[in-house]
Amino acid sequence: MKYLMPIANKLEQQKHIQAIKDGIVASVPIIIVGSFCTIFLGIANLLGSGPVYDFLSANMGVLTYASAFTTDMLAVYATYFIAKTLSEKYDLKGSQPAVTALVVFFILCAVVKDGQLNTSYLGSTGLFTGIIAALFTVEIYHICYERKWYIKMPESVPPMVQDSFAALVPLVLNTIIAVAIANLSLSFGKVAFPQLIMNILAPAVTGMDTLPALLIVMFLTQLLWFFGLHGPSITSAVWATFAIAYGAENIAAYTAGQPVQHIFTFGLFYGILCVTGSGLTLGLNILMMRSKAKSLSSVGKVSIIPSLFGINEPLIFGTPIILNPFMFIPFVFGPLICTTIVYLTMNLGLVGKPIANPPGFLPPGVSAFLMTLDWKSVVLVFVLLILQTVFYYPFFKMMEKEELQKEQALEK
Repeated sequence: MKYLMPIANKLEQQKHIQAIKDGIVASVPIIIVGSFCTIFLGIANLLGSGPVYDFLSANMGVLTYASAFTTDMLAVYATYFIAKTLSEKYDLKGSQPAVTALVVFFILCAVVKDGQLNTSYLGSTGLFTGIIAALFTVEIYHICYERKWYIKMPESVPPMVQDSFAALVPLVLNTIIAVAIANLSLSFGKVAFPQLIMNILAPAVTGMDTLPALLIVMFLTQLLWFFGLHGPSITSAVWATFAIAYGAENIAAYTAGQPVQHIFTFGLFYGILCVTGSGLTLGLNILMMRSKAKSLSSVGKVSIIPSLFGINEPLIFGTPIILNPFMFIPFVFGPLICTTIVYLTMNLGLVGKPIANPPGFLPPGVSAFLMTLDWKSVVLVFVLLILQTVFYYPFFKMMEKEELQKEQALEK
């Protein structure tokens, strides 16, 4: 752990990684809106016939219209949010760096052919290009401003005009470099720059959507939580980009009537793997509510409502689970067994894969159903919660026994 903690702290403080994470997460509401469009398609597929099916089929173009401007343009919004976040970390004022990042992104992604704009890379396939465009653009701005490579206007000039002229030099530099990269990729790589990036990252992109990768993510998340660090906040800096891209690809595939490929999505992590909070602690919460130990009972009663909506920090810090030797095995290793069950059931087709990205902080089972439109996913969630409660039970009883002894000692 002495080697893991410094790495975790570095990730937590590293500007570029945090900008990527915050920018990607800021795009989630847009994905949620786009996901609602697939729900109409899913309902129609579930019904198969009838008046409701006929109505949905007749109006599907209207009902799914927004998806073309939300999930299908995910990389555009992510580029802006990442650039905006990083520019704020560098104390670069205004929105010019973020807007310039969009210019760079469009140059790299939007290939013009026969006078037509190819928008195929504006969605999830262009997400990694968007990250590169955002980070690169802001770094150019940062260098230019730090070394005063910008046009400085007299003080009498209005601030808005000053900012516009100050942004001109980094804008020109970014544009020239982006045009050069885009054309070099087309000339020597024979593919558009986003496709070149996807080809290079193919092993990492496909490797993240595997059971070993999921187990590593869950193990590190739980282990960091056990030592008092916010596990999802730290590990998501690595996996969130992949998971959100997988989710967007699933939505696009389902909308197009193609097979859904991916399991690991942003919604899956929070709606199933961490349902009721990291460690799937709802069962533990209920055990604590019924505990004879007053300290555990009071924490359980205070924590139950937040836990039902996926917020279990009161339980983690109140019990505490952090550095609690009784909780180490069930809290860290129990979710790994649950993750394995989820992956295998979806991979074998027993439960539907994610086809939408539902809102967060919903009661157990609700997110799972909205995410998959499969009632079996709801059953799966409650099976996981029951199974995790079984894992917690013997360790909880040992912890309760010690708490009762402490309380009895205090009463004497």
